[in-house]
Amino acid sequence: MSTHQGHHPDRELDLSNAGRGVWLVKVPKYIAARWDRAPGNVDVGKLRISKVPGQKTHVSLSLSQAVLAMKDDEKKKSKGDPEDLEIPQNHMLDVSAVTRQALGVFSHHLPTNCNDVVPESEKLVFEGQIVQKLECRPQANEKYMSLKLDAIRKAAIPHRTVKQLDKIVQNYKPVSDHKHNIEYEEKKKAEGKKARDDRDAVQEMLFSAFEKHQYYNIKDLVKITRQPIVYLKEILKDVCVYNLKNPHKNMWELKPEYRHYKDTDAPSTSTD
Repeated sequence: MSTHQGHHPDRELDLSNAGRGVWLVKVPKYIAARWDRAPGNVDVGKLRISKVPGQKTHVSLSLSQAVLAMKDDEKKKSKGDPEDLEIPQNHMLDVSAVTRQALGVFSHHLPTNCNDVVPESEKLVFEGQIVQKLECRPQANEKYMSLKLDAIRKAAIPHRTVKQLDKIVQNYKPVSDHKHNIEYEEKKKAEGKKARDDRDAVQEMLFSAFEKHQYYNIKDLVKITRQPIVYLKEILKDVCVYNLKNPHKNMWELKPEYRHYKDTDAPSTSTD
């Protein structure tokens, strides 16, 4: 079973852990931030599972002293992140019902001293199938409430503040709008005013044009009426016929009941 194009032998999926069950645990942001910075050889916490016959399984998490004592770098301290404060140690884990949706955990094992983003010799491993979902919930003690209060206070601080300048700043001033944008909007407005005139007015323009010539193509009629082509065709279908045969193929002509040509040589009929 290969997961990459080309079926490279070193990219075969390792299924040796296919029978292993994995827990999917949702933890608060301040815990995830500490765990991300923790070295690989440090215990980050202990999980305690208590089972009493006839009762729901009790699961708790106790963070290690190494995680509690972890301090953020100066750059993040200046931002006032919640993980700068002292965090609670004990948490409860609420067990959720497992759905029928199949979820699994995969990992990439890269060879040492490899600088490639996707090396040819990477190893893909199926770590196990998720059999339980849990949500980490801190105890509502004084320490946790202080943490939440500080997070709410910092969230209310605006990210941008007004600063008074004591000297001239040499910088390009932004323009309110560019010239080509203004010309485009003016053209659009001008066209918008001419778009979709009253149907009777468009018909009068068409009758006036057909008094001069008997046949027109659609492009000429669009220029004369200055109407959207879709709207114009709707009106043309009511008062005109479209020629499909030579010598006036693809040309529009007034229907017989609307023809009244000034030129006596041109064929015409009266509506009387």
